[in-house]
Amino acid sequence: MTADDSFGRIDDEDYPAYTMGRAAELLGTTQGFLRAIGEARLITPLRSEGGHRRYSRYQLRIAARARELVDHGTSVEAACRIIVLEDQLEEAKRINAEYRRAAESANPTTRA
Repeated sequence: MTADDSFGRIDDEDYPAYTMGRAAELLGTTQGFLRAIGEARLITPLRSEGGHRRYSRYQLRIAARARELVDHGTSVEAACRIIVLEDQLEEAKRINAEYRRAAESANPTTRA
C-alpha cells in the first residue's frame, strides 16, 4: 500500500491505522489489556506484513468500552461478554424495527 492509498482511507473506520503502542496510548491502557481483549476475541487486530498488531478506529471504540467496564470493576472476560451481548441486542432491535416497518407498510390499517 502506498502513502496515497493510506491517505485515501483516512476516514475509513475499519482501516487498521494504529499500532498497538499508539492504540494503548490513545486508550490510556496497556498493551497487555489489548492482548487480553484480543485473546477473549472481542476484537481481532489485523497484522502488518511484519506481524505487528494494527487497530482501526472502530476497534478502538470497542476497546474503550471494554476499558470503561474494567475500570468499574468488571473482569476482562465479563466485559467482553457484556459488549458482545450489547451488540447482539442492538442488532435484534434493528431487525425488529425493520420487521415492524415492513408489517406496517404491508397493512397500514392495523397501526396502533
